[in-house]
Amino acid sequence: MPHFIQNRQKHEINRLPNIGKVMAKKLKRADIYSFHELKKLGAEKVFLRLKAEDEGACLSSLCALEGAIQGIRWHELSKEKKEELRRFFEQQKETKKPR
Repeated sequence: MPHFIQNRQKHEINRLPNIGKVMAKKLKRADIYSFHELKKLGAEKVFLRLKAEDEGACLSSLCALEGAIQGIRWHELSKEKKEELRRFFEQQKETKKPR
């Protein structure tokens, strides 16, 4: 386990992989302040919180959240995980379309 994740409860969110200043601010606006909270909710639920605050939340943001949970850069996510996240993202777009 990476050193920066060992003390999860006290971990500052902006020290996680993929979480820069802008994403850290967005997470705090969504009431996510720690790795523990991020992991407990999961990337999808946290993404929905971000999307509620910012309609411009994108697939890269979703992947970044999952990468942060796994302790890796989002580019290193498995193809399967990226595809799973893409399907979730597309599903969210579909539910927003007027019928």
